Amino acid sequence: MAEQDLSPTFFANGTLRTDSLYVPATGTGHGHIKYDPDGNLGDLKIAPEQQTVQLRRGEITDYIRLRLADGIVDVELDTEHYNLAINQALIKYRQRASNSQEESYAFLKLKPETQEYILPDVVMDVRAAFRRGIGSVTGTTASQFEPFASGYLNTYMLVAGRVGGLLSYELFTAYQEQAMKMFGGHLNFYFNKTTKKLTLVRKMPTQGANPPEENMEDVLLQIYNYKPESMLLNDYQAFPWLQDYAYSFAKRILGEAREKYATIAGPNGGTSLNGASLKAEASQEMAELEQQLQNFVDGSNPLTWVIG
Repeated sequence: MAEQDLSPTFFANGTLRTDSLYVPATGTGHGHIKYDPDGNLGDLKIAPEQQTVQLRRGEITDYIRLRLADGIVDVELDTEHYNLAINQALIKYRQRASNSQEESYAFLKLKPETQEYILPDVVMDVRAAFRRGIGSVTGTTASQFEPFASGYLNTYMLVAGRVGGLLSYELFTAYQEQAMKMFGGHLNFYFNKTTKKLTLVRKMPTQGANPPEENMEDVLLQIYNYKPESMLLNDYQAFPWLQDYAYSFAKRILGEAREKYATIAGPNGGTSLNGASLKAEASQEMAELEQQLQNFVDGSNPLTWVIG
């Protein structure tokens, strides 16, 4: 009797359902495993980011609604309240958790005679700015060099046993680094974290009033930025924390509404509402969740040794 596939995730023998990205016709592929049980992503495609965000937000909304017993009792929350709870959970997480941030690199095209640039809001800090070469003060681009493709490398590396050697190459790279320090290879700058304004402490010279864009110099920025919402909502460690905090925040909103009228007049003394207890439970839960971030339950990296 043939084995039947009883799960969209696993085969009957317990192995994970996967599709290889290898293309037999060309003998090439991305080298990663694609898992798409519903077939929504298509061949070598990625689902739209916004669709993923809306799907995850819907899951959190259902989580909040059902935990508050919606359908059994009347939950006086609208769509705006659910969205506010999710947004506040993301704001709190980005404020307290290092897992909400990432280090990345971005290119900045230097405009002629321009020192100030406004970076996107997701950029938290700029660590360094690197030019492409030793540097030049006479044109719009830095001196270009590529040691690994140069004749110097062919001479001193490939025949290291007879000519030069690693020491010569080390001295040459040290010379290049020192030349960059002396002649503008490293840019001094100031970054305002509130206005997102990057100010270069140097005005880049230009040749002509309006040089073509391809002649403008590209600078590599080492930056720290917030992870996009789609990444946080799909993080298997951060997502449970976010939905629990959103639930507690929504419970607090509901408590505020129900506490306005502690009792509703009716026969036999009326009905008492649980607004005060909802607010007390929500405050305690939110405090416990913030404590969890200090214990790095979301996968954030703990602090390392600090010297000095």
